[in-house]
Amino acid sequence: MAWNPRVERIAPFRVMSLLETAQAREAAGHDVIHLEVGEPDFPTPEPVVEAGRAALSAGHTRYTPAAGLPALREAIAGHYAEHFGAAVDPRRILVTPGASGALLLASQLLAGPGDRVLMADPNYPCNRHFMALAGAELDAVPVGPASGWQLDAGLVEAHWRDATRLAMLATPSNPTGHMLDAGQLAAVAETVAARGGHLLVDEIYQGLCFDLEPLSVASLSADAFVVNSFSKYFGMTGWRLGWLLAPEAAVEPLARLAQNVFLAASTPAQHAALAAFTPECRGILEARRSELGRRRDALLAGLSRLGLAPSLPPQGAFYLWLDISRYSEDSEAFCRALLEEENVAITPGTDFALHGGEHHVRIAFTTGEARLEEAVSRLERFLARR
Repeated sequence: MAWNPRVERIAPFRVMSLLETAQAREAAGHDVIHLEVGEPDFPTPEPVVEAGRAALSAGHTRYTPAAGLPALREAIAGHYAEHFGAAVDPRRILVTPGASGALLLASQLLAGPGDRVLMADPNYPCNRHFMALAGAELDAVPVGPASGWQLDAGLVEAHWRDATRLAMLATPSNPTGHMLDAGQLAAVAETVAARGGHLLVDEIYQGLCFDLEPLSVASLSADAFVVNSFSKYFGMTGWRLGWLLAPEAAVEPLARLAQNVFLAASTPAQHAALAAFTPECRGILEARRSELGRRRDALLAGLSRLGLAPSLPPQGAFYLWLDISRYSEDSEAFCRALLEEENVAITPGTDFALHGGEHHVRIAFTTGEARLEEAVSRLERFLARR
């Protein structure tokens, strides 16, 4: 049968196959350490769970407006004002089914056949896949330590073409965990604006910063599009809730898209998310951020002993991007062997990088320090046999 040819441009997410294998090994009685999926072992904070229960009990199960519950849009706007000094009109915020819903809306509005999109390589694969589904062409710009693993203003200027319509950043990034500081982010925004293009910034890991203060491009530019999520910092992965912050002129067409694509985000999830902005919940979330920082440091210390620690430690998110070229030219085979021989599940770099992914792996420090230390010990045994 013939399918839409754009679907052929969507590569499988290899980590899902590896996760399935890891779960099968676990079911067979093996002690598997899961460092492959971007989901920490923390449960959703209790204030959010309780707010969800209360919403269901109160019968909040009907549709909300397509752009989201007005009270939640106001709470998100308050979050930008309190933590980033950004005056954001709640009407510029669209609540979506996960950050994926926000990416879908943004890609359909901003990219189409004949358009080119600039993006760092490595990057989260769904970012480029949404652009491919919109019919756009991707210019994946290889990045590394010299640019802090980010698409900076110099790279944007060097790779911008006549057909380039959009530059997309992620800060902190997945898979490297690196950030742009305020000056760097402002320079990118100015460079894109000078060329008449659009800037889309993935801030999904925004609150999970260890060495730099969290920041938002919303405090630097009213013209940027911002994708964010309740999944990572707020610990609500399975609730499937995110948002898109857009320039004022884009709100009406985005609302029309939302009405037709998904009608509205989950109503109980939206009511639950209101509790995410309370002081009680903020205290829980900040304690978890500190715990992730300790996990990062413990993992870096262990990998340093093996000579594998990255030259630039991640400043945010909960990932390490490791060069394994000393040991393998095939990251997928490396990850399969590590799982089969030592029951440690990590992600091949080919999921994220179009260039050099076969030489890298991603490790998610999403489990406790004791398990991370055990994973390093198993990795040491594994490497000693190579």
